[in-house]
Amino acid sequence: MKNTLKTDPNLVALISDLKRETRDGNAAIWRDIALRLEKPSRNWAEVNLSKLERNLKDGDIVIVPGKVLGAGSLNKKVTVAAFRFSESAAKAIEAAGGKKLTIAELVKENPSGSGVKIMG
Repeated sequence: MKNTLKTDPNLVALISDLKRETRDGNAAIWRDIALRLEKPSRNWAEVNLSKLERNLKDGDIVIVPGKVLGAGSLNKKVTVAAFRFSESAAKAIEAAGGKKLTIAELVKENPSGSGVKIMG
């Protein structure tokens, strides 16, 4: 098995920040996300809007350790943090009155990780 290292400096910095946040703030959720992002990107979560619509309520905060895709529709005001968003997913989240964040922005807003659901 080939052991490859992450080459995206933004991703490497994010994983390191998440692990530091876990140590400093004692919030295990960030370590979980860091470990998921360390896996090969082909194993990352890919979540469609339809899955968000089915599983979330208005006001929920969700993190996707991977990419949010635009299949389906979203009619709930939710906060979604992910490493990447497809263009159509980003537009649909904002059109529904929700918020899209990077994972780093969510960590800044909610360092304890309380009330955050992981989807993927």
